[in-house]
Amino acid sequence: MTTRVLVNIGELTTNDPACGDGSVMGRMHDAAMVLDEGQVLWIGANADAPAGDEVIDVDGAAVVPGFVDSHTHLVFAGERSEEFEARMAGQRYDGGGIQRTVSATRGATSDELRRAMATRARALRASGVTTMEVKSGYELTVEGEVRLLGIAGEFSDEVTFLGAHAVPSEFAHDRDGYVDLVAGAMLERCAPNAKWADVFCDEGAFHVDEARRILLAAREAGLQLRLHANQLGDSGGVALGVELDVASVDHCTHVNDADLDALASCDTVATLLPGAEFSTRSAYSSGRRFLDAGVTVALATDCNPGTSYITNMALVIALAVREMSMSVDEALWAATRGGATALRRDDIGRLSVGSRADLLVLDGPRAAHLAYRPGGAVVAKVLRARR
Repeated sequence: MTTRVLVNIGELTTNDPACGDGSVMGRMHDAAMVLDEGQVLWIGANADAPAGDEVIDVDGAAVVPGFVDSHTHLVFAGERSEEFEARMAGQRYDGGGIQRTVSATRGATSDELRRAMATRARALRASGVTTMEVKSGYELTVEGEVRLLGIAGEFSDEVTFLGAHAVPSEFAHDRDGYVDLVAGAMLERCAPNAKWADVFCDEGAFHVDEARRILLAAREAGLQLRLHANQLGDSGGVALGVELDVASVDHCTHVNDADLDALASCDTVATLLPGAEFSTRSAYSSGRRFLDAGVTVALATDCNPGTSYITNMALVIALAVREMSMSVDEALWAATRGGATALRRDDIGRLSVGSRADLLVLDGPRAAHLAYRPGGAVVAKVLRARR
């Protein structure tokens, strides 16, 4: 076993209240860490650092857990920049552009999709994402969704079946037939290649009864559940997510007090996606409102071709601080431990003995630089445990 010792850590954020100052951030100063290829072995004062096979001197830099991006749509072909320009000129987003990406993705070869996916994954990794969830949803045929899940699985263990992303054009006059397909033959073929199932439950997408049917079928097939909901309106999706104990309800742009009370009383995470609001010129949801209500919050990039082509989690943190009234620490926790909670994992999103050795060395002495320097190259080094 090869061990690495990080020394001279100016500020260490562990996200473990049992460490350091006892806060939710578990913060330590003048610290050191010992890692092997898979996990954290020791954390303590720099003066007490033991010997190791390799010493990494971070020279006073801040160290934080690797980002956990719990909502991405990375396997697709084509681009939709003209839609972005139209929205910046005042056109409202209605979800209709998904069909354009479906057409482009169906026409791409698997090698083309794989290369494009690799490029986006590299960009996320470089920005500090050490765990990423990846959804299907841009082919909307049985064989196509199987293909996308297979490619996603080459890059991540957190793969989500999203056959219920939109009703494809060939089913425009047979909506019930498409729901039957997703909950039946498509799910049967896709379930072995996925860990999660998701549905876009919103205005213009799938309504609550359709989403419930698909998610219950997915659970019966052995998949864990998550849900897109309440991005475009008060769709009832948040209440459905709580009812079904989904791991995470994502977007949550339009919520009422009853939604917040329900989320605060259960284990379902609210995953906020400020990149979508930024890219659609929509009103931001209030992270402060969720946090004050006692809801567990995650932040994710929502990287996709139409409404959030963002591969930089630090930018998402900065948007949450500037536009969602979250503190830097709240946003950092949401992008790390919050994302891990949204994936129902305890081995990532924190740095304490036994956790995965996924961490970031920042180009700065404090974690606050992640929001203080939006768009800057704040992540100096990414260390990620080998699978």
